[in-house]
Amino acid sequence: MPFGSRRSPRKAWSAFHILLLLLSPMVSVAQGLPHVSERPASYSWLLKDPGDIAFDFLAPRADTVTIFAMGDIMSHGLQMKNAWQLYCKAHPGASREDPRHYDYSTFFKHVEDRIAGADLAVGNLEFPMAGPPFSGYPAFSAPDSYPYYIAGTGFDVLLTANNHIFDKGKEGVERTIRIYDELESRVDAVYTGIAMDAVQDTLRNPLMVQVRGLSVAIINFTYGTNSGIGASWPKVNRMDRKEIASAIGRARRRGADVILAFPHWGNEYQPRHSAYQEELAVWLARSGVDAIIGSHPHVVQDRSVLEVDRDGVPRKVPVVYSLGNAVSNQNDLPARLEACVVLKVVFGRSGVEVIPETEVSFLWCTKPGMLEDGYAVVPVARFKGKKELWRDPQDYDNMISTYNKVLKTSGITDCE
Repeated sequence: MPFGSRRSPRKAWSAFHILLLLLSPMVSVAQGLPHVSERPASYSWLLKDPGDIAFDFLAPRADTVTIFAMGDIMSHGLQMKNAWQLYCKAHPGASREDPRHYDYSTFFKHVEDRIAGADLAVGNLEFPMAGPPFSGYPAFSAPDSYPYYIAGTGFDVLLTANNHIFDKGKEGVERTIRIYDELESRVDAVYTGIAMDAVQDTLRNPLMVQVRGLSVAIINFTYGTNSGIGASWPKVNRMDRKEIASAIGRARRRGADVILAFPHWGNEYQPRHSAYQEELAVWLARSGVDAIIGSHPHVVQDRSVLEVDRDGVPRKVPVVYSLGNAVSNQNDLPARLEACVVLKVVFGRSGVEVIPETEVSFLWCTKPGMLEDGYAVVPVARFKGKKELWRDPQDYDNMISTYNKVLKTSGITDCE
């Protein structure tokens, strides 16, 4: 399905739907993954320019394009255990070693309308898929069905440049890339941040997508990795200014209307951004980036609008330093209060412009037994005053108190 042309939000993928997909006749037995020989017609690769992935590239331009982003989508051990237990309720005797035997359907059910309703939805997947045995922190390996569920809820772009991507070494990243490649061949979702070789790196750094006539360049990079990278390939995009500048240059040459940067940066659990984050953000803005949305600290950080001079023209560039977690098993209350952001891009007489005022709303990650049988992300404003829905009323109180504190420390006003 072309980006920006959805007639209705995509339905969340249940474990049953994922099972049908993964058990189709095209399943690759060796990897436990779906296999296809060619891409569906709606998935249009501009093969003459391997740096440009286009979706419905003949569609007329819209007046306004909305870009939605969420923070760190984690895969902690208890998240996987819960997803397996939910699957076992309907399928007794399911195997924890089988990547298809996991039910994540509660995770984003309350925010799916926001994800699928945006013209372009972006999420940060902070884990590799290195195969069984699946593991959580500190060295992640998520079931293969997890990214299929995430894409099925409506995410269009999956970010992979983060400090956990090499948790299972070179082989883990190679397998992760194979899974993402298979996913792209079956679902209208693409990934960026890692590459198998130089050709793929050229294709995905920057990742170029067409959204309702808007050409968007996405640049995703990380400050580093927890485990050593070793050989040159496979590669994760690093916070190297020379490489970032080259990616920005390629985006310009390929005709990008908008360049978005998604850095994995900052100090964990700090509610305010660091001096280094700000200095790098200013450099990115001056170098040609139109908006910056960060991840990694696992808590919501503040935002700002940078006023920079670019080629003699004053520009305003919005920065959200950290969205916090999207879904996780972290226990610290600030790590369970997260944000999502909507960027609006408009076509005016003076050209394409990213509206500097970002729309930020806050979410809360409930754990199994608190609201649902599984983990569930809920919009705080939508659930305020509905304490009676909680199985664990104390969790509702925690949500409200944490929400009020973060509003003060971040200086962000909930757009709802």
